Amino acid sequence: MNYSPRWLRRFFSSILIGGQAIASIAKGNINKSDLIDQLMEAGPGSFLIVLITGIAAGTVFNIQVAAELSKQGLGSAVGGLLAIGMAREIAPLLTATLLTGKVATAYAAQIGTMKVTEQIDAITMLQTDPVEYLVVPRICAMVVMAPIQCLLFFSIALFSGQFSSTILYQIPPSIFWNSVREWLITSDLPFMLVKALVFGLLIAIIACGWGLTTRGGPKEVGSSTTGAVVMTLITVSLVDVLLTQVLFA
Repeated sequence: MNYSPRWLRRFFSSILIGGQAIASIAKGNINKSDLIDQLMEAGPGSFLIVLITGIAAGTVFNIQVAAELSKQGLGSAVGGLLAIGMAREIAPLLTATLLTGKVATAYAAQIGTMKVTEQIDAITMLQTDPVEYLVVPRICAMVVMAPIQCLLFFSIALFSGQFSSTILYQIPPSIFWNSVREWLITSDLPFMLVKALVFGLLIAIIACGWGLTTRGGPKEVGSSTTGAVVMTLITVSLVDVLLTQVLFA
């Protein structure tokens, strides 16, 4: 009898599924017919929520920082602090959280529904690898689109931060952007995109893994979707600590 928790077994199954998918990608076995749809869902289909959250994050962060720095006569440092905070932590982590809520739920629900309705079995009977057919396009889409979404979030947050600092605290745009250029170092943006890429990979692997390991009837689809979101957020948070130590320490 297996006494290990089911979530742990599903997590390791997801890792194996992800490894199989990455091996298929390396061989060039990509289901291109579904890839465009997945790129649209992970990209343009999620732009609006990233855009709105980026505006809010940049404004709120800037209000908090600019208010305190202006009192200390350090208003010229506002742009640099905002840029560093966004590039090194906030942009990749918040983008991953948004994509988990928007895209990972869709992946887990779609594949979980196919599993409980025996569509996965039908795909297997047609001598088609379900991992190659379903998981590979979703991983490719997230690996491509997560860095793009992160860069969009970062850019929007900076512009909203500059706008709010100018309107609320009379910090000239030239001073704001000079601060951004002085504080950001060459590696910050590439490392931000590396974080986003890793997070996108994790989101796709865990969401698809939870979908493929769904058992039971339709009620289990909801449980799998919830479990995929929780496990993704936990995993991304833990990996974020590791990546921050490796990339920015």
